[in-house]
Amino acid sequence: MLVAVLTILFVASFIRSAFGFGEALIAVPLLAFVMPVEVAAPIAALVSITVAAVAIVQDWRHIHFRSAGRLFLATAVGVPLGLWALHALDGHVVKMVLGIVVMAFAGFALTRHRQAALHDDRHAWIFGFGAGVLGGAYGMNGPPLVLYGTLRGWSPQHFRATLQGYFLPASLMTVAGYGLTGLWTRSVTRDYLLALPLVLIATLLGRMLNKRLSGPVFVRCLYVGLVLIGAMLLLQSRGWMGG
Repeated sequence: MLVAVLTILFVASFIRSAFGFGEALIAVPLLAFVMPVEVAAPIAALVSITVAAVAIVQDWRHIHFRSAGRLFLATAVGVPLGLWALHALDGHVVKMVLGIVVMAFAGFALTRHRQAALHDDRHAWIFGFGAGVLGGAYGMNGPPLVLYGTLRGWSPQHFRATLQGYFLPASLMTVAGYGLTGLWTRSVTRDYLLALPLVLIATLLGRMLNKRLSGPVFVRCLYVGLVLIGAMLLLQSRGWMGG
């Protein structure tokens, strides 16, 4: 199981470093096949802190601080609801909801209309709140944030930087919540520390790829993969595929 966990976290960190998002969308669903979501979510949040910290050091000049701030404040309201859902809902329900969220996000990304756009930050609180709920419950704030950044028309450089400016404080807050609710356990810390060298290597490799890759074909393949992962989680939640 350890090899599977380390491999998943390496691939997820590489994707996050290359594109600015995606490590929780990859890590949490795949880790859910080999460990409880209650363990996978805190590990993904710790990895998010690591990748965001490294990226901010490199890209802080390109952060839209006002957008990141508004998203974060709304997230702070949504996280407690997500933490409650993680404790209150049955594990199979959690997997089913997670599968639906992943598939819906990926499906939108694959079929979205280019003319859809937001011209200011007035609606940032909606996306930030949704990110907080998903972050608190599953450790995966990404889908609403990626949707928001896409609708705002951010350039790839500002997109990656602004999301990291959001992810660092949001992930710190989420991890604090996990600690207060008893979900940050010794096994979470152990798995994170074991994965840390690979996470750092993956972050550096992802940045190298980011400078060379045009991106659209790879991102489209990523979304197709997320649809498949979501479908597998739905099958698992119904007891048709292990778990």
